[in-house]
Amino acid sequence: MKKLLTALLTGCALAAGAQAAGYPDKPVTMIVPFAPGGSTDMVARLMTTKMGEKLGQPFIVENKPGATGAIGATQVKRAAPDGYTLLVASIGIYATNPFLQKNLSYDPMKDFDLMTVAVRSPNVLFVNPNIPVNNVAELVAYLKKNPNKMSFVTSGAGTSDHLSAALFWQKTGTSGIHVPYKGGAPAIADVIAGHADASFQNLNVVSGHIKAGKLKALAITSEKRSPLLPDVPTMAEAGIADMVVYSWQAIAAPKGLPADIRNALHGAMVATLKDAEIAKKMTDPGFEIVANTPQEFASFLQQEQARWKTVIETGKITLD
Repeated sequence: MKKLLTALLTGCALAAGAQAAGYPDKPVTMIVPFAPGGSTDMVARLMTTKMGEKLGQPFIVENKPGATGAIGATQVKRAAPDGYTLLVASIGIYATNPFLQKNLSYDPMKDFDLMTVAVRSPNVLFVNPNIPVNNVAELVAYLKKNPNKMSFVTSGAGTSDHLSAALFWQKTGTSGIHVPYKGGAPAIADVIAGHADASFQNLNVVSGHIKAGKLKALAITSEKRSPLLPDVPTMAEAGIADMVVYSWQAIAAPKGLPADIRNALHGAMVATLKDAEIAKKMTDPGFEIVANTPQEFASFLQQEQARWKTVIETGKITLD
């Protein structure tokens, strides 16, 4: 009996190894839980061609927007853990939805195998050029003289730009009117047009408007100044301590991915992100390549969840 069990177990192990060694033998779907055209969609589509080249099968982006990303994330949670369905999503899906949505249909830490944080991008605080402030100190003074009168538009409730504004208000003892939009593009457009006053938005989507003089940048939430906007001070330089904020895009798979497949996928992801052609296309608009390990991703996510849970609870932020 012992010999029979040993033989069976050995056979199963060999079969599993052979299956993993042949991965992938069909196209791989990368679920983006947002509409096409945003930062996450851009990151996913930049990675598909090189990922396909490195693993020998097409990688296809499928957009599944809805419920602040929860619909697409839940689809990945329910998919087979065989390496043929991946989630490419942003900070909100992993770090803030658990504290903003009641009865969330997935748990980022329990339902996914975390693969890597692909890229990150700081947010830029900017105002319409006609707003009578030229730096953060002047903005804080203006907000204190005009509480709850200045509009801060965001790409949606619970997004990194919304939470950046909330954190800013908490740290400066100020307040403003939060106006959520369905995406960053219309929010930025309304600040440019003068229909809204201020916003925090990802560097990669506003640097061109700032350089063109359509928006007035006051500070950036990165650890150091960006080479894209070298004249814009960091929040720390502007006098706001402990306000380093990055929006980020990361990749995960359904929980239970076989080790060999996980290693193959992670290796291809890191190689793709560090490919000179892909890296340039990422960094030119303002992304920073991260490409960390699954263990580093898990540790980072725990820190991010703890941080934003506090901000959300302090600001009594909801998705309503």
